[in-house]
Amino acid sequence: MSAPEAAMIGEGTAVQSRIDEIIASRFACRDFSGEPVGRGTVEQILRVARFAPSGANIQPWHVHVLAGHAKDRVSAALREAHETARDRHTSEYSYYASDLPEPYLQRRQEFGRLFYGSLGIAQTDIEARSGQTAKNYAFFGAPVGLIVTIDRRLEVGSWLDLGMFVQNVLLAAAGHGLQSCPQETFSRYHRILRPLLSIPAEQMVVCGISIGRARDVAKDGAKGRLMPRADVAEFASFAGFEEQNATKMEGPSHGKPRRADSVQHSVSARGQGHDAGR
Repeated sequence: MSAPEAAMIGEGTAVQSRIDEIIASRFACRDFSGEPVGRGTVEQILRVARFAPSGANIQPWHVHVLAGHAKDRVSAALREAHETARDRHTSEYSYYASDLPEPYLQRRQEFGRLFYGSLGIAQTDIEARSGQTAKNYAFFGAPVGLIVTIDRRLEVGSWLDLGMFVQNVLLAAAGHGLQSCPQETFSRYHRILRPLLSIPAEQMVVCGISIGRARDVAKDGAKGRLMPRADVAEFASFAGFEEQNATKMEGPSHGKPRRADSVQHSVSARGQGHDAGR
């Protein structure tokens, strides 16, 4: 793990697991090498991602997986729409609040300064920014593109479930040594995507995901690290921990045998399903 990643996880943590490293090292890659990724690898990523929790186990996600000529055909149509008729297209849902309150407004403005600044694009250069946005529709050169949809008849709770599924896709890809980039901007061109991918009327386009190998991991990863994260103390509050014995806070013991009754309880709980109480 690199020093920046260790710092992101935090010093003094009891255990730094492999999943800690994957989460901390993941970044939104916007420059892929184009090296092919096999269907079997993508299927395994989705096979793992499907274990995301969902209320009542309804599993509200649907994914269109694109590669080769099928991806190129979609990219060409989207880029043409972006270049010639972008004002005639809009997403079916609002991603940002129209009046973004603090501290979220400040964070969004800081992202713009850092991201476009790293590319040498002035925030006032509308054409250059549009050109950068257009790269989304080529999946930033990635060999695999996903278009993610959800049934519009579902409520906001199912969008939470979908978000957990998307995160699982990103982490599972990272576990295979791949990078990814979730892209909301695809939702804007749902009228282009619908006939190309035979998306049913009840399905709403939520986002796209680019998956592949970064052209330059060190360079792209450094750009990803430009984006600061709030410290835990800024978004979490803790209560009751002072009452716990310090040894219990170190996590599960390693190498010690488990009691038979606890093993039986664990097996029984798995048999009931982890989402049974939702």
